Amino acid sequence: MLFSYNWLRDYIKGKTPTPGKLAELLTMHSFEVESVARKGKDFVLDIDILPNRAPDCFSHLGIARESAALEIPNFQLPISKLKEDKKLKAKDFVEVEVKNKEDCPRYTAKVISGVKVASAPKWIQERLKACGLQSINNIVDTTNYVMLETGQPIHAFDLDKVGKKIIVRRAKKNEKIRALDDKTYKLDKDILVIADQKRPIAIAGIKGGERTAIDKKTKNIVIEAANFNQKVVRQGSKKLKLKTDASWRFENGIDPNLIDFVQERVVALIQKIAGGKVARGLVDFYLNKVRPKKINLDLNYVEKLLGLKIPKQKVLKILKSLGFKLSEVGSQKIMVEVPTRRLDISIQEDLIEEIGRIYGFQNIPSVFPQAALISPERNEELFWQKNIKDILKEAGFSEVYNYSFIGEKEKGIFGWRERELVELENPISSFNKYLRPSLIPNLLRNIKENLKYFDEIKLFELGKIFKRFKIQEKKMLAGVLTRKGIKDEGFYELKGVVDSLLNKLGISNIWYDEYQPTPEESKLAIWHPKKSAEIKINGEEIGFLGEVHPKIIENLEIGHHPTATPRVFVFDLDFQKLLKLASEEHEYQPISVYPAAIRDLAILVPQGTKVVEVLNKINAGGGKLVRDVDLFDVYRGEGIPEGKENFAFHIIYQAEDRTLSSREIDKIHRKIIKALEENLGWEVRK
Repeated sequence: MLFSYNWLRDYIKGKTPTPGKLAELLTMHSFEVESVARKGKDFVLDIDILPNRAPDCFSHLGIARESAALEIPNFQLPISKLKEDKKLKAKDFVEVEVKNKEDCPRYTAKVISGVKVASAPKWIQERLKACGLQSINNIVDTTNYVMLETGQPIHAFDLDKVGKKIIVRRAKKNEKIRALDDKTYKLDKDILVIADQKRPIAIAGIKGGERTAIDKKTKNIVIEAANFNQKVVRQGSKKLKLKTDASWRFENGIDPNLIDFVQERVVALIQKIAGGKVARGLVDFYLNKVRPKKINLDLNYVEKLLGLKIPKQKVLKILKSLGFKLSEVGSQKIMVEVPTRRLDISIQEDLIEEIGRIYGFQNIPSVFPQAALISPERNEELFWQKNIKDILKEAGFSEVYNYSFIGEKEKGIFGWRERELVELENPISSFNKYLRPSLIPNLLRNIKENLKYFDEIKLFELGKIFKRFKIQEKKMLAGVLTRKGIKDEGFYELKGVVDSLLNKLGISNIWYDEYQPTPEESKLAIWHPKKSAEIKINGEEIGFLGEVHPKIIENLEIGHHPTATPRVFVFDLDFQKLLKLASEEHEYQPISVYPAAIRDLAILVPQGTKVVEVLNKINAGGGKLVRDVDLFDVYRGEGIPEGKENFAFHIIYQAEDRTLSSREIDKIHRKIIKALEENLGWEVRK
């Protein structure tokens, strides 16, 4: 915004700093001065006014007042000498009606008769030109001059063209107005207008109308100074695509009490320049008068917030120089009355900011904060979360992040009931209607999309699920495994991943038990009935492992072709339980220096026999000399009796204190075979 240096000097008593020095002071304490340029005998300062200071500093008086607070000579308001004609009354010439006080909190009108319209004095023209405005005539130029001086937009109407009544209202549908810029604007109910009893004569706060413009024949004028709703002006300006000096000021807010000084100032100048008789009184619509705010300032808080003790007398001087009225209520308390022009001051912190900037933020010494460096307390959840992710990534799994929602389709496929799910009040779509009660549905959706591009997929997710019964939300860990042509070995491969994960978390006593659904899960169809297990630690269930039911895979349309439905294996673990069981302490077990021996064993069992039953028999029969048992094949079909299936195991024998002889191994192996064949229908293949 452009300001005349010579104009600013009019309001400052004593010696004024040079334009360059003034620019430096304003930049350090108030606003950045972007440039200082010589223009004839004057200097023009281009000052970047912050929006919060628009109400008091979009004016020469505002900048002069700021300058006076910066250890510069005192500030002085211009003196206006107004002579009113006692025989004329303003209310006899014009009436004002405001339809909505929210749109226009204050509207004033002053009447001058017998003016002589001519060119404005040279000094006014020069100052307007320095600030980027063109000269029109002495009446309009004076209103523009006072606007630049005070920040209050003013408009002059030809009284003989207006009629007696001025109405402030919203425009009617399809109303039009030809403005002073020779353009016709179409109006609507969102735009505020100034109208006579017939039609609009101005767009309120934005632009005057051509019909009531001041011209050479004008003799009688009415001066408008009003306060319009800044939101209404902004919306109207945007809709009409019309920005003016007036709208710019109204959009940022203006003190309604400023009008009293402005009306007297502009009328006195017009009378001096253009002559005329001023009607007595002011036509004034002002229902809710704005009163100054009062803020209790604590000087101890000033020191605490700025980090510097500023002497009390210095604080008082700064506040007084900015125009605040002060009264002491205690040794460290000051009651501050804020001028109504300072719309940006509302709380104690605002006052402290004013004290700090005028004192000079550069004068506040830099001090390093004093604080003890204490190591942060370890977040156990984040620590184990990271460990688990690292372990699974090392096992070849990729982490995914899914949205925490499922839709109607998943609800039906998995068999969840309405009362079990948490429904969103305002879902984005039907695909995101419920909070997910399990991580598995979205992981299967990931499988479906990725099978288009990859033959093997290994994914995991660590995230929250949401249920209505027992608990509202808890964190779970789930992983999925599938690949082209995968068979039952997928179950054992994923079991190995779970075993490795739990062992690396320092968890032992792992047990896989027959899957027994809880009553609330009895209708769910996630798991294959013959290929699923509960994962238990010390007898407590912590999760599940198994193959996803083929019907779910089919209903979700997973796979390249309808006839080639892939087999998908899943583990689902309770992260909160893992958190309680996980330990960084690992018991050291030395690797045996004695060699291990491997014997294979194949057994025919009735279809549906669980592998864990066979494993239990092998471990029980072999005792501590059986170090490990691995299932490497499950076969049914040609060469196998109907209703039977063949399990093939690697049995690893090893002792910690000696090398086992062939005779000793044969003896243990026969003992295992005998224990297995005690079960009806079980036959060890020789």
